[in-house]
Amino acid sequence: MDIGKLKPLLDHEGPWASVYLDTSRATADAVKLQQLRERSVADRLVEQGVDTATRAAVLDRLAHEPVSRAPAGRAIFAAGGEVVLDLSLDVSPSVVDASWSVLPHVAPLMELLADDPLCLVAYVDRAGADLELRAPHGWEPREQVARTERPESQDRGHRTVPDDRGEWHYRNWVANERSRTAETVAAELTRQWPSSGAQLLVLVGEPRERRAVHAKLPEQLRQVTVEADGSGRSGGASMHLLDQQIAQLCEGYVRQRLEDALARFHAGRGRPGEHGPLGADSVPGVAAEGMPAVVDAARSRQVASLLVGEAGADPGRSVWVGPEPEQVAVQRGQVRAMGVPEPVAARADDALLRCAVAAGAEVLRVPDGVEGPAGGLGAVLRW
Repeated sequence: MDIGKLKPLLDHEGPWASVYLDTSRATADAVKLQQLRERSVADRLVEQGVDTATRAAVLDRLAHEPVSRAPAGRAIFAAGGEVVLDLSLDVSPSVVDASWSVLPHVAPLMELLADDPLCLVAYVDRAGADLELRAPHGWEPREQVARTERPESQDRGHRTVPDDRGEWHYRNWVANERSRTAETVAAELTRQWPSSGAQLLVLVGEPRERRAVHAKLPEQLRQVTVEADGSGRSGGASMHLLDQQIAQLCEGYVRQRLEDALARFHAGRGRPGEHGPLGADSVPGVAAEGMPAVVDAARSRQVASLLVGEAGADPGRSVWVGPEPEQVAVQRGQVRAMGVPEPVAARADDALLRCAVAAGAEVLRVPDGVEGPAGGLGAVLRW
């Protein structure tokens, strides 16, 4: 799950109204069903004591939902009389869920948001590249890079020096231009990568051009770069095949990222609730397992990858928190010792996700049937 989109929630204090509802319009009575869902949200917010201003902000946002291109669902988070975050969901919530809690109830997002990475796609050719940003909900064009008119090369299919010295110089010019263009495209991709928010870079185009760009990228960016066949600019069946190929690359990226994190976790795990000890098959200090150890690691911003399992009771248990993300502990007295006079109880998964957002950690959902952390909470540590 891309938790970067949850950053606005860090800038506001609670309590929070968190609303999840289905907004799909696939049936003839969709409008009537939507009205019933909105009425249900209103009733639940009143029952839970949500203040008038915050309740009105949520209901006003729901009343202005667009009729066309409605997403599968929406998650709305409001506090202090304003909607702080309104997310489109990839999976329709099975029921209307409206809660009022000290922290935003973000845990359901792990099942309702797609795991597909945000992709920066570069359509590369001899003249440069067209860039676009692809998300599960669609794509947006970025810009063109080094796109200028150049004479077309006549590839004769051999590498010997021709009798025509002019042709030989022309081939060298073409090769040099290709190298310069690849360097320009790679430099622009490197410049745009941090601000794009993307997790995967996809190079599309003829093998020679995309490989030339790939070779010019810095090592860190090459590690998250994959290549896809075809130009993707002819539309129709060609574009459909490219979409399928990019979808497969995204699935492979998600699967490999989870496998790598679990491999590091299993190598460093210890007994439940403890950091990995020294041992024949473990590395000290690289994993935490069980709620007490994970909470301790999150408090000190040690978590690199937070692992949340579908099976296990730990995510739904309570911890004690203060206003800041790192003010979290299993014991109330621990939070008081951090200078918080009145700690409050919150769900462990909501509190840990808040920590992950603040620390820039990744969050990975461990499906049922995959060996994950005992109790449903684990972490791969930064140190």
